[in-house]
Amino acid sequence: MHLDVHSLRDFYYRSALGRAAQRAVRDQVLRYWPDCKGQTVVGYGFAVPLLRPYLREARRVVGLMPAPQGVMPWPQTMPNVTALCEETMWPLETGHVDRLVLMHGLETSERPSEVLEECYRVLGPGGEVLFIVPNRSGLWARSDNTPFGFGRPYSLSQLDSQLRQYDFVRQSHVSVLYQPPSPRRFWMRTGPMWENIGRAIPAVVAGGVLIVRAAKRYPPQRKGLGDRVRVPSPLEVLAPVPKKEPKAI
Repeated sequence: MHLDVHSLRDFYYRSALGRAAQRAVRDQVLRYWPDCKGQTVVGYGFAVPLLRPYLREARRVVGLMPAPQGVMPWPQTMPNVTALCEETMWPLETGHVDRLVLMHGLETSERPSEVLEECYRVLGPGGEVLFIVPNRSGLWARSDNTPFGFGRPYSLSQLDSQLRQYDFVRQSHVSVLYQPPSPRRFWMRTGPMWENIGRAIPAVVAGGVLIVRAAKRYPPQRKGLGDRVRVPSPLEVLAPVPKKEPKAI
């Protein structure tokens, strides 16, 4: 079940906790992709808070928002780059995306398999995708105060297994959001400290969000949507053979 776009906007842009979460996740995205000059960068779900650093140098930036969620114009004071789309029918050409980010798009979908099909379709050769999902072991997946408390949380092994089924190869992964999902002043002021501690000793405390960086396997190891249609002979398609007339008796 997708959250409403206004709820997501209010959390990430109008709450202190949401701005802190946005900063922590976006900083990690920039560590993975510090430079996307001349590339096509696409976000699906509600990934637009992570795309702003790429607006100046990327060849193209697109924010796709699923119909059940709703859409909002973004960014403010600049030409709009967002579009409403069906979950499994993205208005993008096949193989033209260099960098793809999914946040609040996979775990909330009722058809995650078909969403992964679209991810594979639009991603180009050498392209990468970041899957940002709630961590099943983290506190953020257990709190209704944040968008990460909705939908299906994942463990790393669960997400990894699902990605392999759709021909994605995990390149690396990291956890973020180690601070408790609380807007209280103490937790907000000590948030950077918790992030540093969590990164240093991740076995002690679980991060609230998993970020998995993956690439598409090519050629794919699975079959497509179905077997190809078989015809008796190509000649019968290109130049149908005329039927023989019966001999006169």
